[in-house]
Amino acid sequence: MCLQLRHHTYATHTAYGSIGVLHIPMQACIYTMTNRFGFDVPVILRSSDEAESFSVTPEKQMVQVTNPFALELGATTASVTEGVTLRPGCLEECVLTCYWGCGIQALQLAMQSHQHGPRLTTPHLFQQALHFQYRHCQSFIIDKEGQEEQFVQIPADLGITDFGQMPRERYPLVAVLTLADPEARETYNIVANVTVIHLPDDKYRLPARILFQYLLTSQGNMYDLKPLFMSSENEGSARATEPAAGGEASEAKAQEPGEEGEKKEEEEEEEEEDADSEGESLEMQGKDCVVCQNASVNRVLLPCRHTCVCDSCMTRLQHCPMCRAFVMESFALSQRPVAFTNEEEEDDDDDEQEEDNTGVEDEE
Repeated sequence: MCLQLRHHTYATHTAYGSIGVLHIPMQACIYTMTNRFGFDVPVILRSSDEAESFSVTPEKQMVQVTNPFALELGATTASVTEGVTLRPGCLEECVLTCYWGCGIQALQLAMQSHQHGPRLTTPHLFQQALHFQYRHCQSFIIDKEGQEEQFVQIPADLGITDFGQMPRERYPLVAVLTLADPEARETYNIVANVTVIHLPDDKYRLPARILFQYLLTSQGNMYDLKPLFMSSENEGSARATEPAAGGEASEAKAQEPGEEGEKKEEEEEEEEEDADSEGESLEMQGKDCVVCQNASVNRVLLPCRHTCVCDSCMTRLQHCPMCRAFVMESFALSQRPVAFTNEEEEDDDDDEQEEDNTGVEDEE
């Protein structure tokens, strides 16, 4: 008996229409064999891919590119009627243009025109590419390296409280960041950041979130910007303890102004020792590989995008330790040499001692 499940194709639908085609390959063969008692015993044979010996996960070659744009949602509540807070961060002076009720098809055509036509490097060119298929437009000037939040709200006199039933033909908000200085456009390879944002309304109460983020380059390419899933270090507690330690030291000096110099030196030495111990603990907090729990995280696993292992442990993995998904590729966050093992470090120390001993004998 043989059962085969072939490839199935599904169209992925969301509240904003179909966004693509998802191919799910499914193949399995189940055979039966008869034992000496006459019963059929099902036997599941693994595929040849699973039966192969362990192989090292290939490394994806990456190119480091400077991205002058960053855009996040603010912490305040957001909706179509109450507005939303955006938190941009730019390396250069930029223009933030917000398009309320932007047509989905118009945005797709604008992206295609960037690849085949004039580059969408200015808000005016982007408006022309959209063919003005939006309900309202707002623009803001973002200072260089500024962290000021921008509150965006559709005017109440327009009477827009929702964008229709699902599936929809318009995105609630599309935010576009472009460089304001013409000279900066020639400096950076990335010339625009397009962020598609969902906002809840009376017809669709899903919380506010970023649906897509795209980066447009000066060569006409378009890249989908996806976040990495990694654990954040506990830096807040360390920062909170530093002012407290300084405050205690200043209080002690105020209470005992007539102390001798030797006692002050002893206190300073104790503070330095405490600072060294705190620094060692902070270093240990940064070494958060989920496998060895010793080395620092430096590997991004694809396609799940979990960032949770070090370079050394990556050579022994075929499945993500977080979600158990098969790792197709991986790339390094930073290029750095792999840490030595204990045996290698001992060998290096022995070699150094031998060299020192020979040097002393030669001098004699």
